[in-house]
Amino acid sequence: MSRKPTSAGSRPDTVKTIVDLARLAGVSTGTVSRALSGSPLVKQHTRERIMALANEHDFRINVMARNLRTQRTGAIGVIIPMGHDTAQHISDPFFMALIGHLADELTERGYDLLLSRVIPAQRQWLSELVQSGRTDGLIIIGQSNQTDVLEEVAAHYRPMVVWGAYQDGQTHCTVGSDNMAGGRLAGQHLISQGCKKIAFLGDTSAPEIAQRLDGLRSAIDQSKSNIALEIIPAHFTAETAHSIVSKWLASSGYTPDGIFAASDVVAMSALRALSDSLLRVPHDVRVIGYDDLSLAAQTTPPLTTVRQDLRSGAAHLVDLLMRRIAGEDTNATIMPPQLVVRGSA
Repeated sequence: MSRKPTSAGSRPDTVKTIVDLARLAGVSTGTVSRALSGSPLVKQHTRERIMALANEHDFRINVMARNLRTQRTGAIGVIIPMGHDTAQHISDPFFMALIGHLADELTERGYDLLLSRVIPAQRQWLSELVQSGRTDGLIIIGQSNQTDVLEEVAAHYRPMVVWGAYQDGQTHCTVGSDNMAGGRLAGQHLISQGCKKIAFLGDTSAPEIAQRLDGLRSAIDQSKSNIALEIIPAHFTAETAHSIVSKWLASSGYTPDGIFAASDVVAMSALRALSDSLLRVPHDVRVIGYDDLSLAAQTTPPLTTVRQDLRSGAAHLVDLLMRRIAGEDTNATIMPPQLVVRGSA
């Protein structure tokens, strides 16, 4: 529907936010945000129309004035702490998937995303990020081994939400899957397939991973069967995990008939190490991962895994953060996991 333009002398001062401009243009806030940033995802004629409306209503000036007046930056910090695995990078498939969903959610709400990978060298790293004033709030991806730091900052800084494990009594607000339930699902499936020697691959210094192991142990205990459990502290990076699993298979003299890996990346590294050792999956060893990344269905054989819904997780993270920025108290969100059975187990 076309709108009659108003003259400069009679123009109403109604475009103060990205929502106002989107309403005037008849498009979504995400389209406006992408158009103003010059994104090629927006058709040229739409981008030109939005830019013209923004210029007509002095939108950029209004936004700057609003930010100065409200002490808002219009940016959200997305922080990945690497205290437990300093070799892991942002290019990790799990991070890329979750960050992509977060970027979509934040863009739809008119926020920019400021991404940082932090290797904590001192306890004050998070306090310094908060005090920098560069963002309106923080989303932390993973607790790593920094739970004490998160608790310390959460006690006085409200606009922060963490992707990770929920633990009774914690102060910081978390979103994540029910890791205990996910580990239990994996264990129950391996046991139902007749596995008697199960290996867990993962670094349990991260709370999420420790809970997945606890879930596996729970399944073993509930089975009341004579099942051996071996724990291998494999890291999340593909090459490191492959090296650790390969050396373990070659030197330990222990061949499991079931593997539960703490992530899909570790599970895929295990598939490669097993193949190198001439062990067949699933005939000799059954393998289960965790996450259900898009790559999981593309392995040979396709990877059985525990799915955590990263799209919904990103939506929960952003929603809770917006509510906390507005001054609300929020509870943790724990999402149910789902076992996705494919060819590897």
